[in-house]
Amino acid sequence: MKTIKKTLAAMAATLLLAAPALADVNIGVSLSLTGPGSGLGIPMEKEFKLWPKEIAGQKVNLIVLDDATDPGKGVSNARRFVTEDKVDMIIGSCITTVSAAMAPVTEEAKTVQLSAAPVGVPPGHDHWLFRLPQGFSVMAYPIIEHMKAHGVKTLGFIGYTDAYGELWLKEISKDAAAAGIKLVATERFARSDTSVTPQALKLVAANPDAILVVASGSGAAMPEMAVVERGYKGKIYQTHAAATPDLMRIGGKEVEGTYVVSGPAVIAEQLPDNHPSKQVAVDYVTQFEKAYGPNSRNQFAAHAYDAHIVLAKVLPVALKVAKPGTPEFRAALRDAIEHMGRTIFSQGVMDWTPTDHWGYTNETGVLLQVVGGKFVVAK
Repeated sequence: MKTIKKTLAAMAATLLLAAPALADVNIGVSLSLTGPGSGLGIPMEKEFKLWPKEIAGQKVNLIVLDDATDPGKGVSNARRFVTEDKVDMIIGSCITTVSAAMAPVTEEAKTVQLSAAPVGVPPGHDHWLFRLPQGFSVMAYPIIEHMKAHGVKTLGFIGYTDAYGELWLKEISKDAAAAGIKLVATERFARSDTSVTPQALKLVAANPDAILVVASGSGAAMPEMAVVERGYKGKIYQTHAAATPDLMRIGGKEVEGTYVVSGPAVIAEQLPDNHPSKQVAVDYVTQFEKAYGPNSRNQFAAHAYDAHIVLAKVLPVALKVAKPGTPEFRAALRDAIEHMGRTIFSQGVMDWTPTDHWGYTNETGVLLQVVGGKFVVAK
């Protein structure tokens, strides 16, 4: 009898060793941790460091690489993720041009890309691409409404020469025209430019009622400072890529009074109690500032927080279909994201659908103003 028991125990141990272990979920994260986009990527990395090791009871491994604000490096990272690391999902990049360069790789590999930049791709090429930042139409909405309410009739534009600037120019041109606001001056500059003096002189000469600056992070202060230093007295608006402390840190008194559209997370406590994102935004701010100190909150870090919300909702669904590390699991993740329904993020109300991989509703955008070197909800 003892011999039989020992044999059964040995067989059981052998079977346990032979049984395949439940695979971890592996996620590749490409962020601009160096270069001009580091002001966006570093806060996101900080939030990823706060993620738990398990989400929805499943172990999740993050593989974080620096893309150095370089589209070519972003492509190299994406290729490594899908060929060497065999990831189940990719998050990144936080820079539009880098994220756009990565998209064909993730599409070819049939791997979900949660872009941390509001990237546009040709029609029919975003089957595997979902955006964590808000879309241009959603964020242009509160800007145009504020302009209409304050009698703005003419508008100047200065923005990046890249995809982020181009997509904003296309959106604001359409929305401004529909609101009866005339675009009277359009100027562009490269992310690497250190001066925009010629562009600023042309904008000031045109003297529009308002100027929209389309830039990101620390780069958003320079064009605004240039027009203010040359005597411009009208209203200045900035996009959601500028909703970071870098705008005030670099711009100082010259950005005082600026209007900046943002997701709710940056001013969580100021949101009215009936705002759908208030509680989630407060939760994000509480955990982030507990780790990194008062006023360390950042809208790009909030996108990383929202990516956790996505995974918590879709992992249980995908795990019922297939095991991590398989094409079937990657496809199940994609389908689950596309059909996860109305979901409250710290950065707004998300509702991805098969025909809309931007997803945010007009409940999302909040117009802020720089007052006393801080963001407050604009009036």
